[in-house]
Amino acid sequence: MRAPSPALEMSAAQREVLEVLSKSATAPHREVVQARALLLAGDGLANTAIAARVGVSPASVTAWRQRFATEGLAKLCEVREGRGRKASIPAEKIDEIVRLTQHKKPAGQTHWSCRTMAKVAGVSPATVQRIWSARDLKPHLVHTFKLSNDKRFEENLVDVVGVYLNTQDKAVVLCMDEKSQIQALDRTQPSLPLKKGRAGIMTHDYKHHGTTTLLAALNVLTGEVIGQCIPKHRNGEFLKFLRTIDRQVPKDLQIHMILDSYGTHNHDNVKAWLEKHPRFHLHFIPTSSSWLNMVERWFRELTDKAIRRGVFKSVPDLIAAIEAFLEANNNDPKPFVWTATTEEIPAKVRRGRVALKTIAS
Repeated sequence: MRAPSPALEMSAAQREVLEVLSKSATAPHREVVQARALLLAGDGLANTAIAARVGVSPASVTAWRQRFATEGLAKLCEVREGRGRKASIPAEKIDEIVRLTQHKKPAGQTHWSCRTMAKVAGVSPATVQRIWSARDLKPHLVHTFKLSNDKRFEENLVDVVGVYLNTQDKAVVLCMDEKSQIQALDRTQPSLPLKKGRAGIMTHDYKHHGTTTLLAALNVLTGEVIGQCIPKHRNGEFLKFLRTIDRQVPKDLQIHMILDSYGTHNHDNVKAWLEKHPRFHLHFIPTSSSWLNMVERWFRELTDKAIRRGVFKSVPDLIAAIEAFLEANNNDPKPFVWTATTEEIPAKVRRGRVALKTIAS
């Protein structure tokens, strides 16, 4: 009769590590089982008894004991070369799926789905999903971009970012823009409220009751917003908004305004008014660079929280909702913080131009 194996020798530190691993709820199951088996071996149990208790073969317990005796904890959870589950999908097939995903499109479609790729590659949709996840491929997503062709891009960029990062004493920085053509949309049927187990429900179609335009100036330091709804955006309305800003900002402060080079902002009437009000300093963002104006981020908040799911039976209803959002914002303002530097942005733009030239060639 074969003599039972002696108790597995281990130090107190090794036992402590194995005990933590054996109780882990996040470690891989194989590692937890192996730790439990080694602890039982250290207690002097026979290999067959250990195998029955942890649910593996006696041969596996023997192999684990031998490896621990020679290598300790160094390679406890490594699977030796040639052992373990063999790959069921050949590397050539994986390479083919990756190549098709990155360089081809399915017939008559703009992008791949798991099912269309599975059909072409002759594998299951789950296999395609695993391959895409392992390589961080997301053909169902697309991000938009626009590189500015403004000849003064870097000059205006440095000017605007410099204002953000180096605000002068006795000055206020306002990000100003207009959100035009905000639609007063009423649903064709009453909406159903949110309740347990069901989201709120509203009709997909709507009645159009007109539009308004919002002029807004975001105080970069405080997060407060000066806003005005107007029916049209012409130089007269812009001048009226400048007068509103002039009244609301303390007279002892210089006013630095970040805005785009829209024609209304450069009208002769506007220039004449600015000459009479020298505390106003306008800083124009480059063309196709609305992301450089922080009030655009506030406009997104307005759209998401007050407009997109709203029901407005008239333009005055819409204006009232916008003014209510403005009031709530100014009662508890939260400023946005600009962090990108004048070195990081041009470098990213240059990389984008190189990528576009590579694709074009």
